[in-house]
Amino acid sequence: MITDDPEAYQRQVQKIRDSYEERKAAATGEKGLIAVFTGTGKGKSTAAFGMALRAVQHGMKVGVVQYVKGAIATAETDAFARFDGQVEWHRMGEGFHWITQDAELDKRAAEKAWQVSLELMARPDMGLLVLDELIVSLRLRQLDEAVVLEGLKQKRPDQHVVLTGRGASKELIEIADLVTEMKMVKHHYRAGIRAQAGIEF
Repeated sequence: MITDDPEAYQRQVQKIRDSYEERKAAATGEKGLIAVFTGTGKGKSTAAFGMALRAVQHGMKVGVVQYVKGAIATAETDAFARFDGQVEWHRMGEGFHWITQDAELDKRAAEKAWQVSLELMARPDMGLLVLDELIVSLRLRQLDEAVVLEGLKQKRPDQHVVLTGRGASKELIEIADLVTEMKMVKHHYRAGIRAQAGIEF
């Protein structure tokens, strides 16, 4: 707990700084990461697109493959299109499974999206790849998780791959380098407030 005493406060923050500097000095490695944003809370795709925006600013080529999503247009697609070919976007889903109500249709869409994902991972110019809602396709068994895990292990050593969606498996979490779980504490839907431009789409 932060104290109001100036001298005690100085000691507390110095201890925090020392710990930070020690970790920073020890972190000398560099590699392409597998990042996972999962959980019931809002913001998984948004976090992934934030990483994509950073990558673009650093001159990296970015690929986005959207699983599940695709039937509904979102602002991100048009926003990233402004980067003049630096971002390659593939909206390949047929919609949420409870809307399509067609398991085979959804499975075929996921399989096509995975093939595109593999092609992008194999490209030497692709620095960061966002596989949006891939975790949902895995959870719904639209894809063979063992095949996907093996594919992720074969990515280039310097390439970053970001996966989003609820319900990441233990196996996926184990191979990831970065895992963040978004937890829903409160959501405006439950208060009768509809999806709004700039927030949901």
